[in-house]
Amino acid sequence: MAFGVNRKELNDWKERVGKGEVAFITHYWVDERFPQFKTVTKAGCSDIEKLSRWGKKYGLEEKWIHKRKDGFPHFDLLGDTQLRILKEEGQDDQIRRFLKK
Repeated sequence: MAFGVNRKELNDWKERVGKGEVAFITHYWVDERFPQFKTVTKAGCSDIEKLSRWGKKYGLEEKWIHKRKDGFPHFDLLGDTQLRILKEEGQDDQIRRFLKK
């Protein structure tokens, strides 16, 4: 279950992803498979080759891309990897808002 973002933020992320940008959206998250994590960042891009190249520079494997029918391919970033990538990508607002770092 996701919460903590509004419809405009979600639609902005979808628009950027749809345009072929690598875009980020972080939200609070509850998933019984990962009880240690309270947030997730989705790093998405409609251009899967571009997303794969982007991910490689952070050690992410193409097979980890969620290729959903909704047309918003993305990596789910969690924990230390999430924080490291958000810092390197200059996503300070998302860090302050969701990770309290």
